Amino acid sequence: MSREHVFVIAEIGINHNGDLNIAKKLIEWASLSGCDAVKFQKRTVDKVYTPEYLASYRESPWGTTQRAQKEGLEFGKKEYDEIDRYCRELGIEWFASAWDIDSQKFLAQYDLKYNKIASAMLTRDDILNEVASEGRYTFISTGMSTYDEIDHAVEIFRGANCPFELMHCNSTYPMPKEDANLRMIPALKERYGCKVGYSGHETGRIISTSAVALGATSIERHITLDNTMYGSDQAASLNVEDMFRLVKDIRLIEQVLGDGEKVLSAKELETRKKLRGC
Repeated sequence: MSREHVFVIAEIGINHNGDLNIAKKLIEWASLSGCDAVKFQKRTVDKVYTPEYLASYRESPWGTTQRAQKEGLEFGKKEYDEIDRYCRELGIEWFASAWDIDSQKFLAQYDLKYNKIASAMLTRDDILNEVASEGRYTFISTGMSTYDEIDHAVEIFRGANCPFELMHCNSTYPMPKEDANLRMIPALKERYGCKVGYSGHETGRIISTSAVALGATSIERHITLDNTMYGSDQAASLNVEDMFRLVKDIRLIEQVLGDGEKVLSAKELETRKKLRGC
Protein backbone atom coordinates (compact mmCIF):
# COMPACT_ATOMS: atom_id res chain seq x y z
CA MET A 1 0.00 0.00 0.00
CA SER A 2 1.63 3.24 -1.12
CA ARG A 3 1.14 6.67 0.38
CA GLU A 4 -1.28 8.89 -1.51
CA HIS A 5 -1.45 12.65 -1.60
CA VAL A 6 -4.79 13.80 -0.20
CA PHE A 7 -6.31 16.45 -2.48
CA VAL A 8 -7.42 19.37 -0.28
CA ILE A 9 -10.13 21.68 -1.60
CA ALA A 10 -10.89 25.02 0.03
CA GLU A 11 -14.58 25.60 -0.70
CA ILE A 12 -15.03 29.35 -1.10
CA GLY A 13 -18.54 28.77 -2.42
CA ILE A 14 -20.49 31.97 -1.78
CA ASN A 15 -18.44 33.00 1.26
CA HIS A 16 -17.02 35.85 -0.84
CA ASN A 17 -20.40 37.61 -0.44
CA GLY A 18 -20.21 38.93 -3.98
CA ASP A 19 -16.95 40.79 -3.29
CA LEU A 20 -14.06 39.91 -5.63
CA ASN A 21 -11.50 41.27 -3.17
CA ILE A 22 -12.75 38.86 -0.49
CA ALA A 23 -12.62 36.02 -3.02
CA LYS A 24 -9.01 36.86 -3.87
CA LYS A 25 -8.04 37.02 -0.19
CA LEU A 26 -9.57 33.56 0.32
CA ILE A 27 -7.73 32.21 -2.74
CA GLU A 28 -4.48 33.63 -1.40
CA TRP A 29 -5.00 32.12 2.05
CA ALA A 30 -5.92 28.75 0.54
CA SER A 31 -2.75 28.81 -1.52
CA LEU A 32 -0.60 29.79 1.46
CA SER A 33 -2.24 27.00 3.49
CA GLY A 34 -1.11 24.42 0.94
CA CYS A 35 -4.55 23.59 -0.44
CA ASP A 36 -4.58 22.00 -3.88
CA ALA A 37 -7.62 23.87 -5.17
CA VAL A 38 -10.35 26.37 -4.40
CA LYS A 39 -13.96 25.82 -5.36
CA PHE A 40 -16.84 28.18 -6.09
CA GLN A 41 -20.57 27.79 -6.84
CA LYS A 42 -22.22 29.06 -10.02
CA ARG A 43 -25.92 29.64 -10.58
CA THR A 44 -28.09 31.26 -13.23
CA VAL A 45 -30.55 32.81 -10.81
CA ASP A 46 -33.58 32.75 -13.12
CA LYS A 47 -32.97 29.10 -14.03
CA VAL A 48 -32.44 27.81 -10.50
CA TYR A 49 -35.25 29.66 -8.69
CA THR A 50 -38.91 30.35 -9.50
CA PRO A 51 -40.18 33.91 -10.07
CA GLU A 52 -42.37 33.57 -6.97
CA TYR A 53 -39.41 32.59 -4.82
CA LEU A 54 -37.21 35.39 -6.18
CA ALA A 55 -39.95 37.94 -5.48
CA SER A 56 -40.42 36.79 -1.88
CA TYR A 57 -39.06 38.71 1.10
CA ARG A 58 -35.46 38.26 2.20
CA GLU A 59 -33.49 40.92 3.98
CA SER A 60 -29.82 40.96 3.02
CA PRO A 61 -26.99 43.43 2.39
CA TRP A 62 -28.28 43.77 -1.20
CA GLY A 63 -31.98 44.45 -0.58
CA THR A 64 -35.21 42.92 0.69
CA THR A 65 -35.98 40.18 -1.87
CA GLN A 66 -34.59 36.73 -2.56
CA ARG A 67 -33.62 37.97 -6.03
CA ALA A 68 -31.50 40.77 -4.61
CA GLN A 69 -29.77 38.35 -2.28
CA LYS A 70 -29.13 35.64 -4.90
CA GLU A 71 -27.91 38.09 -7.51
CA GLY A 72 -25.72 39.83 -4.95
CA LEU A 73 -23.87 36.56 -4.33
CA GLU A 74 -23.23 35.73 -7.99
CA PHE A 75 -20.07 36.40 -9.96
CA GLY A 76 -20.13 36.90 -13.73
CA LYS A 77 -17.52 36.62 -16.48
CA LYS A 78 -15.53 39.67 -15.39
CA GLU A 79 -15.05 38.26 -11.90
CA TYR A 80 -14.33 34.70 -13.04
CA ASP A 81 -11.81 35.95 -15.60
CA GLU A 82 -9.94 37.59 -12.72
CA ILE A 83 -10.33 34.51 -10.50
CA ASP A 84 -8.90 32.39 -13.31
CA ARG A 85 -5.98 34.77 -13.80
CA TYR A 86 -5.25 35.08 -10.09
CA CYS A 87 -5.33 31.33 -9.46
CA ARG A 88 -2.89 30.78 -12.32
CA GLU A 89 -0.64 33.47 -10.86
CA LEU A 90 -0.65 31.71 -7.48
CA GLY A 91 -0.38 28.21 -8.95
CA ILE A 92 -3.58 26.86 -7.40
CA GLU A 93 -6.37 25.07 -9.26
CA TRP A 94 -9.93 26.35 -9.22
CA PHE A 95 -13.27 24.92 -10.26
CA ALA A 96 -16.95 25.27 -9.36
CA SER A 97 -20.15 23.34 -8.86
CA ALA A 98 -22.85 24.36 -11.35
CA TRP A 99 -26.49 24.41 -10.32
CA ASP A 100 -27.89 24.59 -13.87
CA ILE A 101 -26.87 23.75 -17.43
CA ASP A 102 -26.14 27.34 -18.44
CA SER A 103 -23.75 27.68 -15.50
CA GLN A 104 -21.95 24.47 -16.46
CA LYS A 105 -21.55 25.70 -20.03
CA PHE A 106 -20.27 29.02 -18.65
CA LEU A 107 -17.59 27.20 -16.64
CA ALA A 108 -16.58 25.10 -19.67
CA GLN A 109 -14.99 28.17 -21.29
CA TYR A 110 -12.18 27.98 -18.73
CA ASP A 111 -9.39 25.42 -18.96
CA LEU A 112 -10.30 23.71 -15.68
CA LYS A 113 -8.99 20.30 -14.63
CA TYR A 114 -11.95 19.46 -12.41
CA ASN A 115 -15.72 19.52 -12.17
CA LYS A 116 -17.95 19.13 -9.14
CA ILE A 117 -21.42 17.68 -8.66
CA ALA A 118 -22.98 19.22 -5.56
CA SER A 119 -25.08 16.92 -3.38
CA ALA A 120 -28.21 18.86 -4.37
CA MET A 121 -27.52 18.10 -8.04
CA LEU A 122 -26.84 14.36 -7.75
CA THR A 123 -30.33 13.45 -8.97
CA ARG A 124 -30.32 15.92 -11.87
CA ASP A 125 -29.69 13.77 -14.93
CA ASP A 126 -29.35 16.79 -17.21
CA ILE A 127 -26.46 18.18 -15.17
CA LEU A 128 -24.88 14.76 -14.63
CA ASN A 129 -24.88 14.08 -18.37
CA GLU A 130 -23.60 17.55 -19.23
CA VAL A 131 -20.71 17.30 -16.76
CA ALA A 132 -19.86 13.70 -17.68
CA SER A 133 -19.78 14.62 -21.38
CA GLU A 134 -16.88 17.01 -20.70
CA GLY A 135 -14.68 14.16 -19.48
CA ARG A 136 -13.01 16.19 -16.72
CA TYR A 137 -12.16 14.54 -13.40
CA THR A 138 -15.27 15.10 -11.30
CA PHE A 139 -15.84 15.14 -7.55
CA ILE A 140 -19.36 13.89 -6.74
CA SER A 141 -20.78 14.72 -3.32
CA THR A 142 -23.28 12.18 -1.97
CA GLY A 143 -25.10 14.13 0.75
CA MET A 144 -28.88 13.55 0.99
CA SER A 145 -28.55 10.61 -1.43
CA THR A 146 -29.60 6.95 -1.32
CA TYR A 147 -27.52 4.11 -2.71
CA ASP A 148 -29.92 3.83 -5.66
CA GLU A 149 -29.36 7.48 -6.50
CA ILE A 150 -25.57 7.15 -6.20
CA ASP A 151 -25.70 3.97 -8.31
CA HIS A 152 -27.45 5.90 -11.07
CA ALA A 153 -24.96 8.80 -11.00
CA VAL A 154 -22.02 6.39 -11.11
CA GLU A 155 -23.62 4.58 -14.04
CA ILE A 156 -23.84 7.86 -15.98
CA PHE A 157 -20.20 8.75 -15.37
CA ARG A 158 -18.92 5.27 -16.14
CA GLY A 159 -21.07 5.16 -19.25
CA ALA A 160 -19.43 8.38 -20.44
CA ASN A 161 -15.93 7.15 -19.46
CA CYS A 162 -15.59 10.24 -17.29
CA PRO A 163 -13.20 9.86 -14.33
CA PHE A 164 -14.79 10.62 -10.97
CA GLU A 165 -14.34 10.50 -7.22
CA LEU A 166 -17.21 10.14 -4.78
CA MET A 167 -17.26 12.28 -1.66
CA HIS A 168 -18.99 11.17 1.50
CA CYS A 169 -21.06 14.08 2.77
CA ASN A 170 -23.77 14.93 5.29
CA SER A 171 -25.76 17.94 4.09
CA THR A 172 -26.44 19.76 7.33
CA TYR A 173 -24.90 23.17 8.13
CA PRO A 174 -23.19 22.93 10.56
CA MET A 175 -23.23 19.13 10.75
CA PRO A 176 -23.66 17.62 14.24
CA LYS A 177 -20.46 15.69 14.87
CA GLU A 178 -22.34 12.51 15.81
CA ASP A 179 -23.81 12.44 12.28
CA ALA A 180 -20.45 12.19 10.50
CA ASN A 181 -20.72 8.41 9.86
CA LEU A 182 -17.16 8.25 8.52
CA ARG A 183 -17.35 4.50 8.01
CA MET A 184 -19.22 5.42 4.83
CA ILE A 185 -15.83 6.24 3.29
CA PRO A 186 -14.58 2.62 3.16
CA ALA A 187 -18.17 1.46 2.48
CA LEU A 188 -18.45 3.63 -0.65
CA LYS A 189 -14.96 2.59 -1.75
CA GLU A 190 -15.87 -1.08 -1.47
CA ARG A 191 -19.23 -0.72 -3.19
CA TYR A 192 -18.06 1.37 -6.15
CA GLY A 193 -14.38 0.50 -6.47
CA CYS A 194 -13.35 4.14 -6.78
CA LYS A 195 -11.60 6.84 -4.82
CA VAL A 196 -13.70 8.34 -2.03
CA GLY A 197 -13.17 11.71 -0.40
CA TYR A 198 -14.98 13.65 2.30
CA SER A 199 -16.85 16.95 2.01
CA GLY A 200 -17.44 18.29 5.49
CA HIS A 201 -19.74 20.90 6.99
CA GLU A 202 -18.84 20.42 10.63
CA THR A 203 -17.04 22.82 12.92
CA GLY A 204 -13.45 22.05 13.85
CA ARG A 205 -10.88 19.75 12.24
CA ILE A 206 -10.95 16.36 13.96
CA ILE A 207 -13.63 14.79 11.75
CA SER A 208 -11.83 15.80 8.57
CA THR A 209 -8.50 14.46 9.82
CA SER A 210 -10.22 11.25 10.95
CA ALA A 211 -11.62 10.92 7.43
CA VAL A 212 -8.07 10.93 6.08
CA ALA A 213 -7.10 8.19 8.55
CA LEU A 214 -10.03 6.14 7.23
CA GLY A 215 -8.78 6.45 3.67
CA ALA A 216 -10.36 9.63 2.27
CA THR A 217 -8.45 10.64 -0.86
CA SER A 218 -9.76 14.20 -0.89
CA ILE A 219 -11.01 16.66 1.71
CA GLU A 220 -13.27 19.61 0.96
CA ARG A 221 -13.98 22.23 3.61
CA HIS A 222 -15.49 25.70 3.41
CA ILE A 223 -13.09 28.56 4.11
CA THR A 224 -13.93 31.99 5.51
CA LEU A 225 -12.17 35.13 6.61
CA ASP A 226 -14.50 35.36 9.61
CA ASN A 227 -17.13 32.89 10.86
CA THR A 228 -19.35 35.80 11.92
CA MET A 229 -19.65 37.26 8.41
CA TYR A 230 -22.99 37.31 6.61
CA GLY A 231 -23.85 34.03 4.90
CA SER A 232 -25.44 30.64 5.45
CA ASP A 233 -22.15 28.72 5.10
CA GLN A 234 -19.94 30.87 7.31
CA ALA A 235 -20.65 29.05 10.59
CA ALA A 236 -19.71 25.67 9.09
CA SER A 237 -16.49 27.03 7.57
CA LEU A 238 -12.88 26.96 8.71
CA ASN A 239 -11.25 30.31 9.29
CA VAL A 240 -7.92 30.78 7.54
CA GLU A 241 -5.87 29.85 10.61
CA ASP A 242 -7.74 26.58 11.02
CA MET A 243 -7.36 25.82 7.30
CA PHE A 244 -3.60 26.16 7.80
CA ARG A 245 -3.81 23.73 10.71
CA LEU A 246 -6.01 21.28 8.82
CA VAL A 247 -3.67 21.02 5.84
CA LYS A 248 -0.69 20.62 8.18
CA ASP A 249 -2.54 17.86 10.06
CA ILE A 250 -3.46 16.08 6.82
CA ARG A 251 0.12 16.10 5.55
CA LEU A 252 1.29 14.69 8.89
CA ILE A 253 -1.33 11.92 8.73
CA GLU A 254 -0.13 11.03 5.23
CA GLN A 255 3.32 10.47 6.70
CA VAL A 256 2.32 8.56 9.82
CA LEU A 257 0.03 6.17 7.93
CA GLY A 258 3.10 4.86 6.13
CA ASP A 259 2.92 2.31 3.35
CA GLY A 260 1.76 -0.78 5.25
CA GLU A 261 5.05 -2.62 4.74
CA LYS A 262 6.85 -4.09 7.77
CA VAL A 263 10.33 -2.58 7.57
CA LEU A 264 12.69 -1.95 10.49
CA SER A 265 14.05 1.58 10.48
CA ALA A 266 17.70 2.30 11.19
CA LYS A 267 16.81 3.64 14.63
CA GLU A 268 14.69 0.58 15.41
CA LEU A 269 17.57 -1.68 14.36
CA GLU A 270 19.80 0.17 16.84
CA THR A 271 17.24 -0.45 19.60
CA ARG A 272 16.92 -4.11 18.54
CA LYS A 273 20.68 -4.56 18.80
CA LYS A 274 20.74 -2.97 22.26
CA LEU A 275 17.74 -4.85 23.65
CA ARG A 276 18.06 -8.18 21.83
CA GLY A 277 21.76 -8.23 21.14
CA CYS A 278 21.27 -8.96 17.45
